[in-house]
Amino acid sequence: QVHLVESGGGYVQSGGSLRLSCAASGSGIYAMSWYRQAPGKQRELVATILSGGSTEYVDSVEGRFTISADSEWNILSLQMNKLKPEDTAVYYCHAQIVGSVDRWGQGTQVTVSS
Repeated sequence: QVHLVESGGGYVQSGGSLRLSCAASGSGIYAMSWYRQAPGKQRELVATILSGGSTEYVDSVEGRFTISADSEWNILSLQMNKLKPEDTAVYYCHAQIVGSVDRWGQGTQVTVSS
């Protein structure tokens, strides 16, 4: 069974950078993503990385965030640069697993001050 644990959230001023990490254990992962949920808003897909390394980003973070993963799906990362107050949210690691199974991490808070 896949288990996900995020780390790296925190408090940063506007324009700053943070790097999120997600440690994954288990097998059968074929894609991983970062989602975020701001207070009072729906959870939003931020970035996805697929087997083979292709990536996708929501428009609001394109060019500022970079998603990466090692070849064994042990570590998922999200490098966040030029952070804005509107990036403030709880960020969740998500794994898509063979057999149409989803797994979520517990979330890590990112707060960007203006």
